[in-house]
Amino acid sequence: MVAPNRPTVQALQTSLIRKLANAAMHHADVIPLWFGESDTVTPAFIREAAKDAIDEGQTFYQPNLGIPPLREALAEYMNRLYGINLIAENIGVTPSGMTALSLALQCIVAGGDSVLVPSPVWPNLPAAAEILGAQIIRVPLRPDAGAWRLDLDELFAAAQPNTSALLINSPNNPTGWMLEDKEQQRILDFCRERGIWLVADEVYARIVYDHAYAPSFADKVNEDDKYLLVNSFSKSWAMTGWRLGWLAGPRSLMQTLEMVSEYNFSCIFAPTQIAGITALQAGEGFLGESLLRYRAARDLVTAAFAALPRVDCPQPSGTFYAFFAVEGVADSYDFARRLLLECGVGLAPGAAFGPQGEGYLRLCYAAELPVLERALEQMRPLLI
Repeated sequence: MVAPNRPTVQALQTSLIRKLANAAMHHADVIPLWFGESDTVTPAFIREAAKDAIDEGQTFYQPNLGIPPLREALAEYMNRLYGINLIAENIGVTPSGMTALSLALQCIVAGGDSVLVPSPVWPNLPAAAEILGAQIIRVPLRPDAGAWRLDLDELFAAAQPNTSALLINSPNNPTGWMLEDKEQQRILDFCRERGIWLVADEVYARIVYDHAYAPSFADKVNEDDKYLLVNSFSKSWAMTGWRLGWLAGPRSLMQTLEMVSEYNFSCIFAPTQIAGITALQAGEGFLGESLLRYRAARDLVTAAFAALPRVDCPQPSGTFYAFFAVEGVADSYDFARRLLLECGVGLAPGAAFGPQGEGYLRLCYAAELPVLERALEQMRPLLI
């Protein structure tokens, strides 16, 4: 077999989530709770907006960073949410949050740089930097008194002279951990002092349980800061398959992002962007209904785990994941495979989220309650 020429690509690890799911994702008798998506179909009003745009013939090339009405709608959305003053020129639209992340890193990270990443974390986040030849420095999140926490002093001490960026995901996939406003300000001050780029993955900003939205760097940064905020339509509006995301950042960087966009994906299908505008302008009711579902699901799952002495599941502050440990389980992939084969339930192994995730498993509870009840009952023999 011919190997890639680039050692950094050859050294990438296969996604353990995909590896597990590919073996059984089309089996009708498997309850699939491994991927990070709701079981709800994209709302009809969003789908209809895209259909109308197709029927109107909007099938041609579009501007690299998105159609002006969507960029304007995104700036208005963020301004309304955070009380800030972005304009369309602060926004770049991308085909998925993942592409937004990759695009951002292509602009600010070079081979030989080091990048700080609090972990456990969504594996694509550090992998996007690894592909560029960066060294990943993982700083552990740790469970403490029933919640995950990040030691900021430990984070800052991990920075090296060649550290070019800090990648931080809050609310965090997979743990549900969430930064507080004061912690964000300390992180931003540190990045300013060291000249480090702050790349914040805020994809789960609206899926939180004790606030209207998660604390964001958006209301703390200014035009002179080195920052990029990554977001997506996937989670908040059940649009995972649409592949639509965005970046917010300094206007001075958007010209570079526009150029790099041309060499990566050129542009995004116009009907997809029209659907995004509709989601922003008419989707608050759907989001509120979804949060009620996720809260009930979280409470169901965490209560079930709390009744099992071998299971430790810190309460997630945001996202729609339960990240739990089972006493005596050291190999999360092997245990996830047993849950799949013996119980018919598909979970994500914690090792997929970095060494700090080993020994844990991630359950996506963005599913109907009867489905979750059945999954919990089927897993019970291996958890008691």
